This record gives sequence, C-alpha cells and structure tokens, in this order.
Amino acid sequence: MKKKRQEKIIEIINQYEVETQEDLARYLNEAGYSVTQATVSRDIREMSLVKVPGIRAKQRYMTAARGSGTSAGFGRQYASVLQDGVVSMEQAGNLLVIRTQSGMAMAAAAAIDAMKLEGIVGSIAGDDTIMCAVKTEEMVTHVMAELRQCIIQICD
Repeated sequence: MKKKRQEKIIEIINQYEVETQEDLARYLNEAGYSVTQATVSRDIREMSLVKVPGIRAKQRYMTAARGSGTSAGFGRQYASVLQDGVVSMEQAGNLLVIRTQSGMAMAAAAAIDAMKLEGIVGSIAGDDTIMCAVKTEEMVTHVMAELRQCIIQICD
C-alpha cells in the first residue's frame, strides 16, 4: 500500500503544483488513499521530496535526485532557480559564499542541496546569502565550476 501511495504521490506532484502537505493529502484522499498529514509528512521525508519555486504556486514539491546527477528534467529546474537567483560566488577558505537576489537564498540552497554535489557537507541560507560548507578548500573550486555549469544550463 505504501509503495502504491508513494507512486501516486509522484504522479500527483508531476501533474499539479502541490505547495503544502495538506494539499498533497487532499489529492491523495481524492484519489482513494485515506491519509493524514503525518503520513504525508513521513512519505515526503522518505521520498526525499524538495520544495522548489513554482510557476503558479510560490513553491511546489518535486522529487530530488538520488546519488549523483539529477532526474530527467529536474536539472533544468535547478538551473532555472540558480539562474534567477544567484548573483555571485566567492570562496572563503573551505566555505562557498553565494549571494542571491533578495528572497532567493532558500530556494537556491534547496536546489543546491538536492543536487548532492560532491564536496558540499551542508548549507545555510538567509535572505540573500548562502554559506556552503565544503569538505576541503581545494574542492570549493570544483563545486563553483559545477554550479556555474548548471547556471548556464548544462546541468541535466
């Protein structure tokens, strides 16, 4: 039952811009799956769903890539978020400091985290700044190059 429900979740988030757990629960209930918000929350966590900027909705759920690389079409979503948001990148030791348009840091950080770039240990976002902790100073250059590639739409 759980596997079928999670397959239905993928179908729903691919068809609709689902902004909240409550919206997802409503779609699932309409499809015949009796779920609570707590069940949906567990499914979202287990499935590694992420929120990205939507077209009609402020944010929407989307599947994250597993391992390295991205799922089909999702790389374009990363590129779009990064193109719209990133203003500059600068290395500070083993930290990568990314400046974004005001209000875009969290969306850009979510895209960066979901990309699972080798070397990034974690990131913290404010309103217009992201700080990414990278394993080593030497790896920061590699991470910056990968992000630049994604920004110019090579990330797929």
